[in-house]
Amino acid sequence: MLRIEGLSAWYGEAQVLREADLEVRKGEIVTLVGRNGAGKTTLLRCVMGLHGRAEGRVSFVDEDVTRLAVHRRARRGLGYVPDDRGVYATLSVEENLTLPPRVGPDPWSLERVYETFPRLKDRRGFPGTKLSGGEQQMLALARVLRMGARLLLCDEPTEGLSPLIVAQIGDILREVKAQGVTVLLIEQNVHFAATVADRHYLLAEGRIVESLDNDEMKAREGELLEHLGI
Repeated sequence: MLRIEGLSAWYGEAQVLREADLEVRKGEIVTLVGRNGAGKTTLLRCVMGLHGRAEGRVSFVDEDVTRLAVHRRARRGLGYVPDDRGVYATLSVEENLTLPPRVGPDPWSLERVYETFPRLKDRRGFPGTKLSGGEQQMLALARVLRMGARLLLCDEPTEGLSPLIVAQIGDILREVKAQGVTVLLIEQNVHFAATVADRHYLLAEGRIVESLDNDEMKAREGELLEHLGI
């Protein structure tokens, strides 16, 4: 569904991605793990077309989207959930869900959103400022599905959340996958990644250095935690 080939990116003279190759197949959850500053967020921004200076090829559903504008990628079904979640603080949950246009090929109805995210239905009249971190993360995920995303690009969805909320986010990602949505996930929590993902890529100094299945991930959890500095 998503193929990245030879992706390199720079900030000024500093190169942060070096010919990265990565593939996400339809219906998978794939994680990208690496230390802070390894280039993980930059890779997602390049896929979405948000990063200015980059080289390489990005293909989505067998179409080369490398030179497409951000809004055209969104219309193809790419959805970006940033690490700051991007919730409109003064708008209600329902306004956050209904304000953005439905642009992708398979937008979710509000009813489907509320069925998958019952907590958001309970809080639909609450402003963003009254939501917990976990509720904001649920809203950020639900919003891009409401817009029609077929592939979610999620940047650190569990960062700063309690273990209980992290478990709920895991349940939601598995439910989203069961409904046919594909996910590329940046995640520092190696244990969490192994509970939700099918495969894992390790990014180090801007390069994809390993591809691991879940058994390998679990067997090397201690080594990976040491590598990540956690």
